[in-house]
Amino acid sequence: MDIYINTILYNRSLVDGPGIRTVVFLQGCNLYCPECHNKNTWEMNKGKKISIDYLVKELNRKVINKKITISGGEPLMQFAALKELLLKLKLSNFNIALYTGHEFEEVPKELFKHLDYIKTGRFIKKLQTSVVPYVGSTNQKFERIIENETIEK
Repeated sequence: MDIYINTILYNRSLVDGPGIRTVVFLQGCNLYCPECHNKNTWEMNKGKKISIDYLVKELNRKVINKKITISGGEPLMQFAALKELLLKLKLSNFNIALYTGHEFEEVPKELFKHLDYIKTGRFIKKLQTSVVPYVGSTNQKFERIIENETIEK
């Protein structure tokens, strides 16, 4: 199966989940949040189409600390590919955070078994924060997932 990606930032992020993380920005978004800082990820056809097996192989080779955040765009827009990617990354013992603009209740529960963390909620400029860890605005939630339960951070 293939997946559309925008970019990968290898071992560079301290703000997209606990630890130094690699961030995979998936291509495609249908939420169109005002003030989005990743508008270049909105159009699916502007991304790079690659096989999930190739992506997982590259991430295993380059991400030594096994900490990864899947962002976008909107990752849930490529649900089938995302589900396969998460499964293969979890089988490779990655610590996985998923960033979505959807609310927690809108995220398919079958994904939680592959996740360690999830950030939910749309970015709202007037609620922007630089003091709440791992979110851009105070309406967003970053939560740890333990055995299909969440603990709010």
